[in-house]
Order: sequence, then C-alpha cells, then structure tokens
Amino acid sequence: MTVTLRPARSTDAGQIGEILHGFETSTPWMSKQHSGAEAIAFCGAMIDRGWVTVAVEERRTLGFLAQDQEEICSLYVAQDARGQGIGQMLLAHAKSCSNRLNLWTFQANTGAQRFYERAGFVEARRTDGQGNDERLPDIAYVWPDPATAAKAAQTNKTSEGRA
Repeated sequence: MTVTLRPARSTDAGQIGEILHGFETSTPWMSKQHSGAEAIAFCGAMIDRGWVTVAVEERRTLGFLAQDQEEICSLYVAQDARGQGIGQMLLAHAKSCSNRLNLWTFQANTGAQRFYERAGFVEARRTDGQGNDERLPDIAYVWPDPATAAKAAQTNKTSEGRA
C-alpha cells in the first residue's frame, strides 16, 4: 500500500464527508446530529479554508486532518483503514508544520485519547461538553507537553547565550 499525503481539493469533500459521517453513525456514544450531506458541506468548507490534508491511496481517500494554525480541528481515518498508520502519518505531518498543536477529543473516545497520548500530547483540561455542538464531555490536549516545551525553550535560550 502506497499512501501519499496532499492538500485536499474541493473534489475530495465527498470522500472525507463520508469518513466523517461514517464515524458519527457507527459510534454508539456519538450524537447523530448531521446528515451525510451536511458532513460533506462541512468538509467542503474546511477544504475551502485550506485546512485539510488527505491521505490517499490511488484515488481513494483513507483519512484526513483539518488544521487551522495550531488547532487540529479534525482527524479521521476510514473505518477499514484504521490501524495501518494513516492517522500517525497525518499527525506527523501536522507536527512537522507547527511547533505547537492543540486539539479536543471526547472523553468517551478512549481510542483517540490513547492515540494522542502515544504521540506525545498531554491533557490540558476537561470540560462537561457545554462548549461543543454535541454537548459531550471533552478533553483538550496540547503538544508538546508544556513542561517539555519550557525546558526546550530554556535550553535554546542558554545555548544562544553561549554563542
């Protein structure tokens, strides 16, 4: 399998909308608020803003990541493509483009929590979900760990002082 990453095009909205809607409809704890057409329109809007990177194999979109500066807004992988490193590829790409990242995931999404924690993200805070559309309790994550980032900044500052 040869997977490539590229910026999403408007013609990708259908496939990434299907991935997003597929997650919503196949996840028991997820509220079913949006139709497939609404998911496609939402993904099209993110593409139009230039936020979306897709992972593709030939003509099939396997996953996508939407990033607005330091904020990862969405990271989803097609159900039959999970566990193959697609999410890791997308996240590594986001990390290579930014010194700091933050994101939210639902407290019920324990798989996502494990994924982000393995990737070096640390929990910043939890909420009762009143700030999200789904009204589901969520968790904010940051990368790198603030303590690690502060230590690295101090090391850089010390190194610059010696130069």
